[in-house]
Amino acid sequence: MEFSQLGLGDKVTDAVAAAGYTTPTEIQAQAIPEVLQKKDLIGIAQTGTGKTASFVLPMLTLLEKGRARARMPRTLILEPTRELAAQVHENFEKYGKNHRLTVALLIGGVSFEDQNKKLDRGADVLIATPGRLLDHFERGRLLLTGVDILVIDEADRMLDMGFIPDIERICGLLPSRRQTLFFSATMPPEIQKLTKRFLRDPVKVEVARQNSTAETITQGLLRVGRTPAEKRAALRDQIRAASELRNAIVFCNRKRDVATVARSLERHGFSAGALHGDMDQKSRMDTLDRFRAGDLPILVASDVAARGLDIPAVSHVFNFDIPTHAEDYVHRIGRTGRAGRSGVAVTLVSSGEDKYVDAITKLIQRDIEWLKSETAPAQSAEKAESNRGGNRRPRREKPSEPEAAPQQAAAPQAAAPKAPRQERKPSQPRQERRHSSHDDGPASFESEGHIPAFLLRSAVKRA
Repeated sequence: MEFSQLGLGDKVTDAVAAAGYTTPTEIQAQAIPEVLQKKDLIGIAQTGTGKTASFVLPMLTLLEKGRARARMPRTLILEPTRELAAQVHENFEKYGKNHRLTVALLIGGVSFEDQNKKLDRGADVLIATPGRLLDHFERGRLLLTGVDILVIDEADRMLDMGFIPDIERICGLLPSRRQTLFFSATMPPEIQKLTKRFLRDPVKVEVARQNSTAETITQGLLRVGRTPAEKRAALRDQIRAASELRNAIVFCNRKRDVATVARSLERHGFSAGALHGDMDQKSRMDTLDRFRAGDLPILVASDVAARGLDIPAVSHVFNFDIPTHAEDYVHRIGRTGRAGRSGVAVTLVSSGEDKYVDAITKLIQRDIEWLKSETAPAQSAEKAESNRGGNRRPRREKPSEPEAAPQQAAAPQAAAPKAPRQERKPSQPRQERRHSSHDDGPASFESEGHIPAFLLRSAVKRA
């Protein structure tokens, strides 16, 4: 089957052909005809199978007729992250080059004023993250009553990021008579409840078993030490030993570790960049562009890069931290082995993390081979032992007491000039001088101890 047989418009098929595609993927072949018939749809497919084009291409055909009004978009696409939203925007620009459609992108990190100008002109397609969309709505800059098609992409990621309440609110603002499309790699029970609530008799398209991993990916587990230094050493050894490594993504569980691992790789001669949610939008997009262009061979990232990013040429994925949620493993390693290419995924496992390995193998229903490292664990252990020994050596070589004595004796000599001021503290001479200023009466009581102040006063002679 070819794209020309799916019922798409001539403008769309011409743009697809110009992009170099002739044969649709399985999810595209099954989903596009259903979307063109204005049916609600649930699309389930593992990452890297072309889900984005499954809704972009038919939407372009459906939008050929009609015109958007100011602040009233005709279609709405919700994405969990800025990167995914920007990527969908790029797809509309690539495949919609023969159309005169206005596409607005509402994401954080961009000024409201620029986005308002796009909305005021009228948006045929509105691509947004839930938070920024609601911000515009609450400011009175957006009306959602004209939306004909709603797309919720990466629905399971929306759940993980806590966007479900926002999704429910947004759906309540949309007209009830609309077409709704759900696309996701997994379908947890919470998402199933959401589909039953907001979709009408949806067609379910599932081209791969849920939570499965692509057969084109060679997976491996590597036992490493617990300390960060040992893990970083093992990671470097794996990168050096990797054959045919063109570029790689290194995943960390925590944002602060992303920057640490990236700096460590750079110190050891690797060209690496960091990508995490706390970076500003311009830095995030610049880093992604450099990685896509091949100028940055290694990208160290948090799970912000695990979902939906279309970087076809990634040859290797390294899990510096094993994901605590088994579903995240599927998405992470799905960054490689895309579009029929082969890929390699290696996960570093410390002691005490076998429970996460068990959860992953149970989810994907297959065993993962344990790799034998000839260098990483041994070198890491030696370095750790050397470091520990180096820390103890100064204590073992601590000077003996006789050697330390001259240093201790030098301290009083250095403080000697201050001694006269300290010797002026005793109160006896000061008391004598104080008492001598009075009559000779109080002086006779000196040996008796403290004398009340009123007894020291001179008698006042009355006239």
